[in-house]
Amino acid sequence: MKASAELGSNLQSVLVDLIELHIQGKQAHWSVVGKNFRDLHLQLDEIIDDARAFSDELAERMRALDALPDGRSETVSASTHLPKFPEGEVDTAETVTLITVLLNTTVDNIRAVHDDVDEEDPTTADLLHAFIEKLEQYAWMVSAENRKPRKPTAKASTRPVGKA
Repeated sequence: MKASAELGSNLQSVLVDLIELHIQGKQAHWSVVGKNFRDLHLQLDEIIDDARAFSDELAERMRALDALPDGRSETVSASTHLPKFPEGEVDTAETVTLITVLLNTTVDNIRAVHDDVDEEDPTTADLLHAFIEKLEQYAWMVSAENRKPRKPTAKASTRPVGKA
């Protein structure tokens, strides 16, 4: 199968975000400081490793479809959907928020191209499914670091009226 220009463009869009997620994740890994540093530092390693593996898997799939991946730094920085990570040391709570945004933005872009990819190449769409699943899991796990427990809500009684 030879990818159409649209399929190649959609996959390239995902590729640059995965590469940028890897790069910015590494920057966060190097610059995070504060409470729960070690846990977040190690969790960032997991995200970075998967983002790098996903980008490689996607680029190789693109080559199998006769599309040409472009992971050059100038291409990535010019076309990524991800916001920039700040300079300097970043507190763990802020890092959690920033990484969650990066993960969700990456997933949003994958979801935005998914249906068009699926229409032309369901096999590649399956790769995207796996990326979404893992990145959403990371977003949940990372964001939980800053969350407070929800208060239980009052539930209506299921007992019939008039019975004790």
